[in-house]
Amino acid sequence: MTGRPEKKPWTWRRTRPHRRVPAGWLALGDRLAVRIAARSLAVLFLGASIFYAMATGDYLGDRNSTAYRVWDKLAGELGYAAQTVRISGLVHHDRDAVLQAIDVTPDGSLIGFDPTNARRLLENLDWVLSAKVQLVYPNQLQISLRERKPFAIWQRDGNYYVIDASGSAISSLNPLSFRNLLLVTGEGAQKTASKLVNQLEARPDLRSRVRAAARVGNRRWNLYLVNGTKVLLPEGDIGRGLDRLVAAEKHYGLEAKDVGRIDLRIAGEIILAPLSPAQGEIKVSRR
Repeated sequence: MTGRPEKKPWTWRRTRPHRRVPAGWLALGDRLAVRIAARSLAVLFLGASIFYAMATGDYLGDRNSTAYRVWDKLAGELGYAAQTVRISGLVHHDRDAVLQAIDVTPDGSLIGFDPTNARRLLENLDWVLSAKVQLVYPNQLQISLRERKPFAIWQRDGNYYVIDASGSAISSLNPLSFRNLLLVTGEGAQKTASKLVNQLEARPDLRSRVRAAARVGNRRWNLYLVNGTKVLLPEGDIGRGLDRLVAAEKHYGLEAKDVGRIDLRIAGEIILAPLSPAQGEIKVSRR
C-alpha cells in the first residue's frame, strides 16, 4: 500500500453521437399541420355554406327534392326521425291535419324541430282551443289538443259556418254535419248566440221546436219554430221571454193553433197573428 487512491478501472462506453434536427424540418411540420387545419376548416365552412344556402333556398323544405330525402335519411340513421307520434284530444279532426300544420311526416326528420313554435302553429288553427307539444328525444313526439266545441251554425251573406260558444268560426267543419245545432243569423248573432242557446237548452221541449233564430238590431231575438210560427222575443231577459212563451202556449194551446206570429215585445201583452193575414192580429193577454 503506497497511500495513493485506487484508480477506478477504465470502462469503454459506446455512445451515439447527438443528432441535431435541422431547423427546416420543424418548419415543414408546422406548415403541414397548418395546411391540414386550414383545409379542414375550409371543408367545414363550405359544408355549412351549402347547408345554409339549401335551407334558405327552401331546398330542405321541398319534400320532393333530393336534398330533403337525403336529410331525412340522415336523420333516420342518426335516430332523429319521427318514429312515434302520439296525438290525443282529436274529436272532429284527424291526425293528418295536425301533422300538416306543423310540417311533420311519419319517420321524417326531427332535427331542428321546435315544440314551442309547433304549439303556436297549432293554436293558430281556428279549430284548436289549446295545444301542448313535447319532443321526447330522440324520436318521439307527443301532442295534446283541445278542440273548439261546435255550438251553433251561423249564417252570414248566404254562407254557413260552424261556430263555438265564443262565436269563433270553425272553417274546417262542414255545417251539413251538424244539423242538430241551432241556426242563427243577423248582426252580432255569432257573439250572443251562447246566451240564447243556453236558455233554450234549459227548456228542452221548447228547444226541440226551435228551428232557427235571428238577431234583430243586435238587441233582441226572433225565433222560428218548426211549425212555421215566428216568435218575437223582447229585449233584455231572454229567459223571462221564453217562460212567457211556454206559459202562453200551454194556457191558450197555441202550439195546436194556426198561429203565424207570437209577439212578446211589449211587457204584459201577447199579440197573436194568424197564418192567414186576412184574419188580422189578436191581442189575447195582458199578462
